[in-house]
Amino acid sequence: MILNRALILGALALTTMMSPSGGEDIVADHIGAYGINVYHSYGPSGHYTHEFDGDEEFYVDLEKKETVWRLPMFSKFAGFDPQGALRNIALMKNALESLIQSSNSTAATNKVPEVTVFSKSPMMLGQPNTLICHVDNIFPPVINITWLKNRHLVTEGVSETSFLSKDDHSFSKISYLTFLPSDDDVYDCKVEHWGLDKPLLKHWEPEIPAPMSELTETVVCALGLTVGLVGIVVGTVLIIRGLRSGGPSRHQGPL
Repeated sequence: MILNRALILGALALTTMMSPSGGEDIVADHIGAYGINVYHSYGPSGHYTHEFDGDEEFYVDLEKKETVWRLPMFSKFAGFDPQGALRNIALMKNALESLIQSSNSTAATNKVPEVTVFSKSPMMLGQPNTLICHVDNIFPPVINITWLKNRHLVTEGVSETSFLSKDDHSFSKISYLTFLPSDDDVYDCKVEHWGLDKPLLKHWEPEIPAPMSELTETVVCALGLTVGLVGIVVGTVLIIRGLRSGGPSRHQGPL
């Protein structure tokens, strides 16, 4: 995907559930972000999400005009009409056009994204696992995240979240890759963003302990044997000294 500069407009509607604290500072037990609308001139396109405590509840697929729940089970307890999101995005589009004119088409400031790759579970060869590519500090929220296996593009087993909002008005995004660990395979998470001079590759490969060579094994065995012999000798000497110095001195008294 070829990325071009664009002006971004984001409107956040936040609802916070507070704990009662009297005259003390208010502390948020949980934070729900309901109706995060972002529309931008790149594409043009945008996104609409609901979040709770920083985790995505659902997003609205604007092209298919349907609600996509982060976990399918959520749809059994709640519902959301995607038409509400489409109306909000339409309003955002009109607001963006006005802002572009008033700002003389000033482009948004690009941030440099931060990328971390790790496995979901402790790595064991031959056991199914999931690689996680966490991209933080994203702004504007237009990014391309792909996976490479042995430098070849991977599309099967790939999924990702929508953009997750942050307190500093930047975003994060997570991409997942299910895979079968093998000592012959290496992986890269490829990130393309306007804040980068070139695509960023974050490398990952299984950490497998290197087997000891025959020379190393011989040296280790010799050291262990030497330490054992020294311990036996030192112990024997100490026992002999203890027996010699601990013998009682007997003197016969008068009858």
